[in-house]
Amino acid sequence: MSDFFNNGWSLWISGIALLGIIFCLWLLFTQRAFLGKTVDVEDTGHVWDGDLTELNTPVPRWWTVMYIGLCVFALGYLVLYPGLGSFKGTLGFTAGQQVKQQQAEINERLEPVYARYREMPIEEIAHDPQAREIGQRLFLNNCAQCHGSDAQGSPSFPNLANKAWLWGGEPDAILYTITEGRTGIMPPQSQFSPAEASDVAQYVRSLSGLAADPLRLVAGKRVYDSACFACHGADAKGNTLMGAPDLTDDYWLYGSSEATIVQTVLQGRTNQMPAQKGALTPEQIRLLAGWVWGLSNPAPTQAN
Repeated sequence: MSDFFNNGWSLWISGIALLGIIFCLWLLFTQRAFLGKTVDVEDTGHVWDGDLTELNTPVPRWWTVMYIGLCVFALGYLVLYPGLGSFKGTLGFTAGQQVKQQQAEINERLEPVYARYREMPIEEIAHDPQAREIGQRLFLNNCAQCHGSDAQGSPSFPNLANKAWLWGGEPDAILYTITEGRTGIMPPQSQFSPAEASDVAQYVRSLSGLAADPLRLVAGKRVYDSACFACHGADAKGNTLMGAPDLTDDYWLYGSSEATIVQTVLQGRTNQMPAQKGALTPEQIRLLAGWVWGLSNPAPTQAN
């Protein structure tokens, strides 16, 4: 109720809340003579189904007292808690603050469980059965919304179960990505014409073994060498320091069709992985990083 960006809406909500209480008190006040007098139960003469009689029954006093008490309670609530538009209440209560407090209490109770993994290397966490179970639960609760419950991603959300890492797949790189977040930017190449963008799309498709027009590869490489190599490298294998993807593998974050690649080249892309350091504890992030790293680095099987 306190997250209003427009004062008009704040005033509108406040007016509705207060007018409802004022109207109820006004109604009780104007009808106090009727509500306070004693009225005998009267038969109105209306009878249905032969034995269902409508009576004129006086309003009990407790009913009036109850409504007055509810109005007083409502006014007190609006003073103490957020309910009047952008007014936060004198107690400063927020649902977000309550959630954080509950999370802190839960984390405190789980501290003995997490303490074991505080200094454990990511590689060992990835192959520890109990740690993997905790890490998977953390993933399903915090990451599956974007990367999928199987961690294989979807268009614009990376697949975490393969080795195509934009920012590097080393344990420390994954730990940093989860903790601090990442922002990947493919700037639009407005200097290219649609035809040039189409040529370079054919060229990069050929690099990953996809069908491409062989008559346009030379022109596409010429376009690539004029600008794209600065980020993706002369060998087109990308640059993890910049989050520039490898164009020679068979993994495409937004899709590998010519139309999709042309759109990426001409309009650019911006993708963000939000930082989780405000939502998860360092121990939780470590367990999560271990589970994610283990997806593409499974434990070696032992021969019988």
